[in-house]
Amino acid sequence: MADQKLKVGIVGGTGYTGVELLRLLAQHPHCELAVITSRQEAGTPVAAMFSNLRGHVDLNFSAPSDDALKQCDVVFFATPNGVAMQQARALFDAGVRIIDIAADFRIKDIAVWEKWYAIKHACPELVAQAVYGLPEVNRAEIRQARIVANPGCYPTAVQLGFLPLLKSGAADLDHLIADAKSGVSGAGRKAEVHTLLAEASDNFKAYGVAGHRHHPEISQGLDAIAGRATRLVFVPHLTPMIRGIHATLYAQLTRDIDLQQLFEQQFAGEPFVDVMPAGAHPETRSVRGSNVCRIAVHQPGGGDIAVVLSVIDNLTKGAAGQAVQNMNLMCGLPETTGLEQIALMP
Repeated sequence: MADQKLKVGIVGGTGYTGVELLRLLAQHPHCELAVITSRQEAGTPVAAMFSNLRGHVDLNFSAPSDDALKQCDVVFFATPNGVAMQQARALFDAGVRIIDIAADFRIKDIAVWEKWYAIKHACPELVAQAVYGLPEVNRAEIRQARIVANPGCYPTAVQLGFLPLLKSGAADLDHLIADAKSGVSGAGRKAEVHTLLAEASDNFKAYGVAGHRHHPEISQGLDAIAGRATRLVFVPHLTPMIRGIHATLYAQLTRDIDLQQLFEQQFAGEPFVDVMPAGAHPETRSVRGSNVCRIAVHQPGGGDIAVVLSVIDNLTKGAAGQAVQNMNLMCGLPETTGLEQIALMP
């Protein structure tokens, strides 16, 4: 597969995740963008909507068509929740590799998924076959997968931050806390009052404290890593910035351990996880536009509480970049292909 161009289709290319996916794939040396669908924008040149893609993407948006998508090697769904499950079966049966950037195939318990997403699942038989696309945990399975459930943005930052503690058995699994903040682009490219400039700017607030749909996804992942049930308190916040997630994670240690060494060993050789030096404080701007998760670990006062700081760009490692990382693995390409952009600063 590495010797020929992959024909790539994108369903739903008009959102923030869609344009981020286009930005990455337009520069990918082994990809040919073949189909980009949008019901509302069919016939509109992609570059007319997203001028940053002028000279890089010369396709028009087209109406969704299974026939056109079936001709692709890989199809990404950059759509709202509930869309991919309507089209996945036909594409799967046609031999197309599928990467769903939404949540349709992430949660294995269909009843739990239906509770949190408030719709009946249209394709439950494919949920069992879908591989959860967190490469740092499921790399071998992703390489063999035909359908990948790309993780959510909060779940990526939280799971990677807790991973070394849970794998080593060094944390109390019944008292995990994730205090996470997201930029406004995480809400998507749609008109809503709470994301207006005058509402979100110069403001900071928690939301979803009683329950957030990413909570069961995170818990499912933490349980799998730990090999037993975990108990997590997860509180998301909206911050007055466009891109980025900062997760501050707390865990009570169950034994003496060199946390810095633990994290460095766990992520040694991981191309997209950067464990910072002891005492560091990663910033969201240090990962803006990159596929990197930057992590620092602290043990305040030498006590028994570990504090992990985990930052990602919610649109890249938290969505489109991780989706391309999964595509590379699925198609036998070097994992870092098309994803080595340096973060934008300032």
